[in-house]
Amino acid sequence: MATEAMLQLGILILTLSLFFIMHNIHTQTTQARTRTRNKTSQSEPNRHLAQASRHLARARSTSHRAQHAKNALAEADKALAVWPRDPRAHILRAQALHLTGQRAAAIKALDAALSSAAARSLSAAERVRALVERAELKVAMNQRRRVDSAVKDLVEAVGLSGGSDLEDALCLLGKCYEWKGMKEEAKDAFQKVLEVQPDSEEARSGLERLGIL
Repeated sequence: MATEAMLQLGILILTLSLFFIMHNIHTQTTQARTRTRNKTSQSEPNRHLAQASRHLARARSTSHRAQHAKNALAEADKALAVWPRDPRAHILRAQALHLTGQRAAAIKALDAALSSAAARSLSAAERVRALVERAELKVAMNQRRRVDSAVKDLVEAVGLSGGSDLEDALCLLGKCYEWKGMKEEAKDAFQKVLEVQPDSEEARSGLERLGIL
């Protein structure tokens, strides 16, 4: 009887040991699969963003502009399929759309990139570039109707950057103020350009139109 009881106890202990071993193996396998899926879900969009950036660079520097712009758009869309709110993917998408002449769609993509929720992950420099690009698109589409909105973007961009390396944006801001009849503000913007870029013909022309030079 004692021998039989010991045998049954041994079988029970062995069964429990096997159960815990199998459970641990299953848990470790599940965790490994989860880590692999997470790693893949992170690396895939980044790969598409890198490809989109390369195609955009080629679109700007080669004769096959349209094809590379379309390829960049496709890669940005693939990244957005995984990360729908990624602002960098929206910005790359906007740049590709701009190169293909789809200005209205490009503005919408920049709107998505600069939305309050998405824009938090952008650096100050990235946000500045997106704001300036959106302002340029608004002015290019309809100078008069969108000038107030363009001014808002440009003022924010200049404020974020302190005006450094934003001579083109300041010139555009000066023109917008000029169109609005705000001569003092326009003069201010053009003069700020000349402080850092004394040879700027665009800024000098703006001041001449205002009767300053």
